[in-house]
Amino acid sequence: MSKRRGGVVWSSGPEAQQRCERCGRSPCVCPPAVYPLPEKQTARLGRSRKGRGGKTVVTIEGLVLDEAGLMALARTVRRRCGAGGTVKDGVIEIQGDIRDRVAETLRALGYRVKLIGG
Repeated sequence: MSKRRGGVVWSSGPEAQQRCERCGRSPCVCPPAVYPLPEKQTARLGRSRKGRGGKTVVTIEGLVLDEAGLMALARTVRRRCGAGGTVKDGVIEIQGDIRDRVAETLRALGYRVKLIGG
């Protein structure tokens, strides 16, 4: 005899489809995610040209943020630096060789900055 956990196996009701991804319950009972303050985090800034057709990008790594937090930070940095960019695999990429401008922007936001690479 198999042991089965209680719960809905399948339902077409809208409340069954709006469940938390972490705990699987509706409403969510997970504790809110707590991330360190910007003053406690160090952003590692590097330059990269690999796999980009010779175009240089500034990479921002080492930040403890969720996907939404990384997207919001990338948007802020792009707007303040006047450049394009994206978030890939937890790394923010800003287009162009503007590492100094990105470093100033992150320091203004309260992050510690460490320049890595050349």
